[in-house]
Amino acid sequence: MSEIRWATFDCFGTLVDWRHGIATGAELLFPGRGAELLEIYNRHEPEVQRDFPAMRYRDVLTESLRRAAGEAGLDLLPDDASVLATGIPYWPVFPDTRLALARLRDAGWRIALLTNCDRDVIGETQRRLVVPIDAVVTAEDVGSYKPDHNHFHRFAESFGATRDTWVHIAQSYFHDMRPAHALNIPRVWINRLGEQDDPSITDAVLPDLSDLVSTVERVHRAAR
Repeated sequence: MSEIRWATFDCFGTLVDWRHGIATGAELLFPGRGAELLEIYNRHEPEVQRDFPAMRYRDVLTESLRRAAGEAGLDLLPDDASVLATGIPYWPVFPDTRLALARLRDAGWRIALLTNCDRDVIGETQRRLVVPIDAVVTAEDVGSYKPDHNHFHRFAESFGATRDTWVHIAQSYFHDMRPAHALNIPRVWINRLGEQDDPSITDAVLPDLSDLVSTVERVHRAAR
C-alpha cells in the first residue's frame, strides 16, 4: 500500500490573488486609493487577527478595512465596510494555480488548504480553484489565525501527517514559513512579491507555482 503524501497550501496570496481582491474592493469605494489602502490594510489585518482570534474572517476583513480607511483619513460608510467580504468569492486565482494543483494530484499528492478564513468563504473560493481539494482546515475550525500553530496541529492530528509525508507551500513568510519552520514541517516558499526575508528557514523558494511539482518532490525526498 503506497503512503499518503500531503501538499498543504495557504490559499489567499498563494493560490488566490489576495492583493488584487483587497485593492479592487477598496478601489470601488475610493477610486484612485486602492493601492494605498491595500498597503495600509496589510498592516492592520495581522493585528486584528492577533487581538481577536475567534473573530470570523468576514468581520476581520471589515474591521481591517475600517482601520485602514481611518488611517488614510477616508470616510467609510457603515454599509460599505463589508465590500471585501462581499467580493471575496470572486477574487481571481493566479494564472498558474489550477495547472500546478492538477499536476500535483497527477503526481499522487493529496491537496489540503490551511487557510485563515471561514468555512463558508473557503467553500465559495474552492469553486474557483476547480481542482478537487482533499481537506481543509480554517481559522473558524481552530479558533485562531496563523501564524499561530493550531492549523498545523489540527491537520497533523486529523490526517496523521508527519514530516515524512507532508510538504507545506505558501506565499506568506510571516503566516506560514515561520510556523512551519518552528514545527519542522518541510516547506516551500512561493515568494511572489520578491520579498527580502531570510530564505534559509525554508527548504525551497520559488517565484511562482510553475515548477512546483519537481520542487515539492525534491523537498519531500530530502526530508525522508
